[in-house]
Amino acid sequence: MKRTVVPMGPQHPVLPEPIVLDLVLEDEKVVDAIPTIGYIHRGLEALVERVEYTEFGYVVERICGICSFMHGMGYAVAMEEIMAVEVPERARWLRLIWAEMSRIHSHLLWLGLGADAFGFENLFMHCWRTREEVLDIFEKTTGGRIIFSVNRIGGVRRDISDTELAAIVEKLQQLGAGFAATARIFETDPSIRHRLSGVGILSREDAHAVDAVGPMARASGIRMDTRLTGTHLYDRLDFEPVLETAGDCLARVVVRVREISQSIDLIRQAVDRMPKAEGAPIEVKVRGLPTGEVFERLEQPRGEVIYYIKANGTKYLERFRARTPTFANIPAMIKLVKGCDLADVPNIIMTIDPCISCTER
Repeated sequence: MKRTVVPMGPQHPVLPEPIVLDLVLEDEKVVDAIPTIGYIHRGLEALVERVEYTEFGYVVERICGICSFMHGMGYAVAMEEIMAVEVPERARWLRLIWAEMSRIHSHLLWLGLGADAFGFENLFMHCWRTREEVLDIFEKTTGGRIIFSVNRIGGVRRDISDTELAAIVEKLQQLGAGFAATARIFETDPSIRHRLSGVGILSREDAHAVDAVGPMARASGIRMDTRLTGTHLYDRLDFEPVLETAGDCLARVVVRVREISQSIDLIRQAVDRMPKAEGAPIEVKVRGLPTGEVFERLEQPRGEVIYYIKANGTKYLERFRARTPTFANIPAMIKLVKGCDLADVPNIIMTIDPCISCTER
């Protein structure tokens, strides 16, 4: 049978990211997919040689707008480990709260884009309307809606009063209750099930073989979540990863929908267990020049992110490297695209929640 090569991207009416794929087709079946990495490469990691380590956190945040907070948190935590800085407990709880809010707003953004990809415009609007309420909380507590710049080496720049934290929990619980009806649509609507159920199946064995991370792995039944290590105070919370076993596009949607409710509950638990604001410090002053190297892991909304930093005793770091979850999930995406119908390619790509901005640093 004659093969045809169809270029997909970097611009495409369905995809929000400039991903580039050459699809090899036999009739309407995809038999191979060749990704091209580097279309929007910005060289951010090289800036570590020209930007002082105290300021480089601002660069790291700009790796990606949606993952902005957790990129800044990952850099701060890694530098604190190199410099043996003991961060105040309240600052660590505040980071956890903002991190889970980041997961909520990232998942809501993705669910809206996913709904748009399979033609459900009304559902797209509902998800993004809910996300705006989360961004309102971010704006009130950090001053920003996308780039927050609230992390710093040694703690955080802003506190949130106990009264405001209680109001945030109440607001998020109302938001979660309101989103429940939208969540049911994702899980039960026949048109969604028709487009996603049984499409792009990644078995548990294949997910292990290609080292999938985040919701991609958990939708295939793999109990894998960096938060299970207990770092960053998650050991003090009642937490169990959301798992599905079908491994198809619908399962990946359901995992993210349920993680929204879980993150709201984790924020409630954190507010109940963190020390009160009165007299509790939120940062310590950091002086000196860092020496050493470190690996740091966080569970971003898309999955495990790994930071590597090497410091040489000067004000400029020698090396900074981030391995983002989208980069880890590209092999899984290529595996799923092979053998599928051409019409299903956009939905399969969307369900890994690609962030090419993160991948091409």
